[in-house]
Amino acid sequence: MPLSDHCDGRVFHNVHDRTEKTLRDDWRWRRSATPAPWPAWVEDPPQPPPARVGPDRIAATFIGHASFLVQIGGRCVLLDPVWSPRCSPLRFAGPRRVRRPGQPLAALPGVELLLVSHNHYDHMDLATLRQVRQRWQPAAATGLGNARHLARAGIHGARELDWWDSVELAGLRVTYVPAQHFSARTPFDRHRSLWGGFVIEAPHACVYFAADSGWCPHFAEIAARFPRIDLALLPIGAFEPRFFMRTQHMDPEEAVAAHRVLRPRRSIGMHFGTFAGLTDEAIDAPERWLAEARARQGVAAEEFVTIPFGATLEMAAGG
Repeated sequence: MPLSDHCDGRVFHNVHDRTEKTLRDDWRWRRSATPAPWPAWVEDPPQPPPARVGPDRIAATFIGHASFLVQIGGRCVLLDPVWSPRCSPLRFAGPRRVRRPGQPLAALPGVELLLVSHNHYDHMDLATLRQVRQRWQPAAATGLGNARHLARAGIHGARELDWWDSVELAGLRVTYVPAQHFSARTPFDRHRSLWGGFVIEAPHACVYFAADSGWCPHFAEIAARFPRIDLALLPIGAFEPRFFMRTQHMDPEEAVAAHRVLRPRRSIGMHFGTFAGLTDEAIDAPERWLAEARARQGVAAEEFVTIPFGATLEMAAGG
């Protein structure tokens, strides 16, 4: 690994705040946790399958949690796809899905590009990635150290990117941008691969996918390099308990602050209401708090929205 401000040649690290937790932190959470009860199952109303849109339109279909199909520049981009019943290395334990994916894989109009932000199980699901590869064989990009995981799903040749690296794939320009988070798939590989978000550019269109991140100065850094973002996909959930989650997951108040810094035309909230066991807050808390945070910070409701699971938000490209 190269030496840099976020890598010592062996492991990666955050440059603005630490996300490392001690055994004492973990014990404090377990001892004091009062998780809000989640429903055993949520039956969402069916949504029409996403149609292919032209290069003058942007469309984002919310699959659930952090999984989206984004259409930009006439291309279909699949972000952090997880269709499995659990986001866990085990089939019988770990955070479980309380609602089905908003759209079946077979309903998608295609996938030309696959982007995987980091290696946590709620963002990198090998079973889903195998299905994506079998159906579409898309080009793929991810952070440094993650291509080996994608190769286990049969996705070979994925482009590994460092923060601020850019690559042309499937007719789009993709830049891997910083996030304040961490990586691990086992107890023994923490910080051995990089975490981040993506900025996806086409002529006259720009979409930012934040993936997982705590509140951090990197939002201003991204805004400075990409002054015209049409659509931002920002996490609003998995924020409780705050003492434990603060440095790695934004709460809705911070997500609205990030929206104000980034200045996109629209933002969509994500990373909520899908997997029981990831967080202590109630299933509806992120959306309720988002509405309150918008009002407190003077952001119009239509500027930063959530959309139904399986629904598609469509808008004109920026021009």
